[in-house]
Amino acid sequence: MFRLIKSLRTVHALLLLFCLSLCAVAQSQTRSEVAASSFSSTPYVVGEKLSYNVSFSNFPTAAHVELLVAGRGQFSGREGVELRAHVETIGVVSAALYSINNDYVTFVDPSTGLPYRAQQTIREGARTENVTSDLNVVVGAAAMPSTQLAGSPGAFDFVSALYRLRALPLSQGAVYAINVQNGARIFNAELRVTGRELIKTNVGSSNSIVTQIRVRGDSTADDYRIRIYFTDDERHIPVLITARLRSGEIRAELASSEILPATAPPLAADGTLLAQAPPQTTTAPLPGIAPATSPATNPPLNVATSLPVLPFKVGEELNFNFFLGNGAQPVGAASFRVRARASYFNRDGLLLASSLRSAGAMQGLFQVNDQINSYVDAATLRPFRTELNLIEGKRQDKWVISLDQNGGSALFDDGTRVEVPVGTHDILSVFYALRSFDLTPSKRTTVSLLVNKRPRLLHIDALRRANIQLGGKQIEAVELSLKTNDPQGDQLALRLWVSTDRRRLPLRLTAQTPLGPVRADLAIIPTTLQ
Repeated sequence: MFRLIKSLRTVHALLLLFCLSLCAVAQSQTRSEVAASSFSSTPYVVGEKLSYNVSFSNFPTAAHVELLVAGRGQFSGREGVELRAHVETIGVVSAALYSINNDYVTFVDPSTGLPYRAQQTIREGARTENVTSDLNVVVGAAAMPSTQLAGSPGAFDFVSALYRLRALPLSQGAVYAINVQNGARIFNAELRVTGRELIKTNVGSSNSIVTQIRVRGDSTADDYRIRIYFTDDERHIPVLITARLRSGEIRAELASSEILPATAPPLAADGTLLAQAPPQTTTAPLPGIAPATSPATNPPLNVATSLPVLPFKVGEELNFNFFLGNGAQPVGAASFRVRARASYFNRDGLLLASSLRSAGAMQGLFQVNDQINSYVDAATLRPFRTELNLIEGKRQDKWVISLDQNGGSALFDDGTRVEVPVGTHDILSVFYALRSFDLTPSKRTTVSLLVNKRPRLLHIDALRRANIQLGGKQIEAVELSLKTNDPQGDQLALRLWVSTDRRRLPLRLTAQTPLGPVRADLAIIPTTLQ
């Protein structure tokens, strides 16, 4: 047990797994310098929020990490981008082994990614400490408070290093030098781009850029053999980080990503965080992103987490007709209802119900009669129970799934237990949750979706605004692309059009199927809601 605790404390330098192990950029005279490398502003999109589940040895859920681009503006008298990180051990690891609940805030130059001010709130066991660091500035002769430290010129702290790394081209075979400061300690290492690989994690598969960190002059840190896998696109999102310890492997896997409205706590004139009143019990996390602990008592990153007013009400009913190719007669029909808010299975929730059935000529060829009930948290729309009764031809599948959103698991009624990221949706709850997402064109929201006993990443890309003809009317809508991170995740070419008014109504869904193109159009919009 002592060796395990010692290992966990060692990991705290890594748990900042995200911060410490991701700090793979800085300046060097012998390797590629960051200042001489391309700089992309894509990773600094205000509102981007990434959530990770960290496993360690035999603990499948040991910690939770969140990263946020909180804002851009004037901070400490200069233009900057505000980056935030939250690292927290949870479950048995927090209760019995090593408790961490830390917050990090870094302000960086928007044109270079170089940090100029960093703040840390450290909560480890009974110890609480607040530290402020001025980075990459010449320290004058004036005395500085004991809680304020000076940074070495040209150095990145942990948080800014991650984002500056993502802003690099990460070309095959490239080597980037490291100069990262943690307190008075400087880490000198290098990040090597070693190849590309299809990475399979708990949330599916992803084409990734593979990198490895080597630490010069520090054999202990070098022995961790840290590997980081970034998405092979312009965002370079870390989807998986691994580190090797004698007591087991550490894995940090992406659980969800989302672009949130940019909100941040108030700052004093010198850039210091101002004290805030504790959040009200009515606050709740946005759909698709889940903190490791109760949002009413400890929202990660101290970001405003109030759920926007839902675009639907109890009693809403949406009905769709399905058409095959250019056919004028429906081949199927679907109904979606928001039933009463009540106590379900000792939880305050909403009951979402849907049915899908074949119709017309299709009913004689291939009978479909599916029913799905999803019991979702009334504040977050995250499901805690899903009931499926799927009849397709002669095949019938019936499942009842209980989801533990805090523990990160889904239990099927046949005894199968599947590990899922916190905040995982079922195929019905995500239909309602996406109506509360930021659907501004060019923005992407990614959530974890449980399908066929396996979690997958669902990418929701807002493509463009377009007027569609429906029921004899022109309706302004936004076109969405829906695809998973599977190798053939866009095989069906799913497109969804959602109205731009306050109700965010799903208007049309199209797909390419083996039978040909299929279109589902909204048929009935009730005018009376409870």
